[in-house]
Amino acid sequence: MTNIEFRTHIADKIHYTCRWVRKALANSSDCRVVIYATDRNLLNRLDDTLWTFSDSDFLPHAVLGDRHAARCPVILTSSDTDELPHSQILLNLSPDIPAFYAQFERLLELVSTDPADTEAGRQRYVHYRERGYTLHHETAK
Repeated sequence: MTNIEFRTHIADKIHYTCRWVRKALANSSDCRVVIYATDRNLLNRLDDTLWTFSDSDFLPHAVLGDRHAARCPVILTSSDTDELPHSQILLNLSPDIPAFYAQFERLLELVSTDPADTEAGRQRYVHYRERGYTLHHETAK
């Protein structure tokens, strides 16, 4: 069963995601992450920011469908598909529940301080809880 974590009170999802990815890749050389967002503008901004986030770190990533995506540790997608090259960690930036979340070992739900996003996060929390998942919560630092 997928381990589900909620990180709440996030002021800037893009910046938080970049920090989280940097830490995850530094802690594990075999870390594999799929970042899902239905908002393509958000995904494009994240793509740009991952390239420029740090002068001292390289955060390798690709958009699903790119030639090298299967070999990248981080894949960005707005597609609600179960045809993904890896299924270790799913990081959800969308207000919706990804249809394919159950194929992942771990799901990380990021919830911002925006009232609409907070409400959508609550609805996702209830959805997972009603399906018997053990949920973990952490307030973002």
